Amino acid sequence: MSRFALPRAARNVRITRAHKASAALVATASCAAALAFTAAPSDAATPSAHAPAAVKPVSADGMPLTAKDRADDGKKDRVVASSVADGLKVTAVEKQGRTAKAAASRSVERKALAQAPKAAPKAKPKAAPKHYANNLDGWIRQSLDIMHAKGIPGSYEGLHRNIMRESSGNPNAVNDWDINAINGIPSKGLLQVIQPTFDRYHVAGTADNLVDPVANITAAANYAAHRYGSIDNVNSAY
Repeated sequence: MSRFALPRAARNVRITRAHKASAALVATASCAAALAFTAAPSDAATPSAHAPAAVKPVSADGMPLTAKDRADDGKKDRVVASSVADGLKVTAVEKQGRTAKAAASRSVERKALAQAPKAAPKAKPKAAPKHYANNLDGWIRQSLDIMHAKGIPGSYEGLHRNIMRESSGNPNAVNDWDINAINGIPSKGLLQVIQPTFDRYHVAGTADNLVDPVANITAAANYAAHRYGSIDNVNSAY
């Protein structure tokens, strides 16, 4: 490598203090200019990487939308919105119509039910008539059923016991020797009842005949209930 050497004349030139100051001023000015150029970018500088890029609307085919396209799109949007609103109105009207129709139908059904003749309550089947034997047992049982229906107290035992003492079970028995016979009103029948007593205590629904077995027993039991509380309380002539 060749060595570079200043000319002799240059080597003999001495750098003074003034020369040094001028050089320092030139260097300082150069640095300031460089910093100012860097801090203030020109108008041609590109936008910041963080700034959002402007997006231009485009049509379906990728071409930018014109003012006419935007106007047409707005009109289409209004038409669609109006169509949806009309559809909702129609649906609401139809729903109200169905509700009103259903209510009217229910009203008609209620009126029809109210006007329909009510079914007559089913009549209870009539109980078959009860049959009683034509003997002392049957007469007592028939008399007891009538007594219970009329609220007259008495039992089978009480009736049977008094009948056997008074007439021995003979419905045609007549007492022709006691005081009643002397007075012309002899005691007659199963429970030896005189006519005035029978007439007063006769029970409706029985025969109007003093010597009828059932009528005689029932009238005598009715008399005993009023005087003694029950035929069951009678244990002798009464």
